[in-house]
Amino acid sequence: MTEIETSQELLVRMEGLKFSHGNRVILDGINIDIPKGKVTTIMGPSGTGKTTVLRLITGQLTPSAGCVMVEGQEVAGLNRSALYALRKKMGMMFQSGALFSDLSVFENVAFPIREHTDLPESMIRDLVLIKLEAVGLRGAKSLLPAELSGGMARRVALARAVALDPMMVMYDEPFTGQDPITVGVIMKLIRTLNDSLGLTSILVSHDVAEVSQISDYLYVMSGGKVVEKGSPEVLQNSDSPWVQQFLNGLPDGPARFHYPAIDLADEMLSE
Repeated sequence: MTEIETSQELLVRMEGLKFSHGNRVILDGINIDIPKGKVTTIMGPSGTGKTTVLRLITGQLTPSAGCVMVEGQEVAGLNRSALYALRKKMGMMFQSGALFSDLSVFENVAFPIREHTDLPESMIRDLVLIKLEAVGLRGAKSLLPAELSGGMARRVALARAVALDPMMVMYDEPFTGQDPITVGVIMKLIRTLNDSLGLTSILVSHDVAEVSQISDYLYVMSGGKVVEKGSPEVLQNSDSPWVQQFLNGLPDGPARFHYPAIDLADEMLSE
């Protein structure tokens, strides 16, 4: 990865970040920099703490050690009103879409605008139509989530995530469970919206081929640590066994199939 020269070019900085659930260490001193205006992806096997990173950025969780800085502010040190103000600058596309099932497509996208602004209805209408046009679903504005395909629901969720013109959008496993055509559409939308709206995008994913096509920078996590970082080209040429196992989907390597446990025979004879 090309080193980011000044802290002014960073939107998010994570230094020495640790987080645990009880005795289980989820993040073990990771350092991640998110540059402004770029698409940065955090990859790794399931259970490595990728989504936890997003929750620490938004202040839903508090680190055990280290810090998360967003726009030069330490998230864990913000009071309630300051954290609320910071979150208004963030958009989130959840893994499930998380649309309100009883609201139409239009009302789902309008919801954050109504919640966080005092704009007149005429302006809200125009903004929602613009966002739906950007994701190709203006014609579906009256449909309910139950009437949408999985891919359409993700696109509505994306329109809602950018409804307030945030400085940053986070995507939690945006391609999971989608067919190849839908994946291609969502990939194009993420990259296009990032560049046209001047966003900073953070993806959490284990879809190697997809994210490599649209990301400027990649971080590979395993065992609560960052094992490699760089551009897609740098990672493809990495000699790290962790990275090669993950990128190539190898069943054997440092990432083990079995959760740590005592020998099976010993456990069966222990009763």
